[in-house]
Amino acid sequence: MLFALIRRILFPYSGREPLTRRQGLGVIVMWSMFFSCIMLLCTFPFILVAAAHSPRLLIELLLVAFLTGVIIFGVLGWLVVAMNNRAAHIIQQRQHNTASSSTNGGRYGS
Repeated sequence: MLFALIRRILFPYSGREPLTRRQGLGVIVMWSMFFSCIMLLCTFPFILVAAAHSPRLLIELLLVAFLTGVIIFGVLGWLVVAMNNRAAHIIQQRQHNTASSSTNGGRYGS
């Protein structure tokens, strides 16, 4: 149940067809925001303790944590989209090759 929900949020496509630029951008943005927010929430208590006396340091550390997560998980989202599109192209090419091959007699022409 939880896996299906997270899968629907992070990658709501079947993987059988290549993603359009807009779909790919949506996946990249969702990955970068979802994981960055989780990372920010996990580091927030530690940053509060470390920067208890300086609000400026608190904001800087939170900003660095968030932007680092956006960059790292944005690149990982881009990699997921690129690998999905590559796999979808390979699947389509194989389906095209098997559909265009002759079914009359097989390899030896019998």
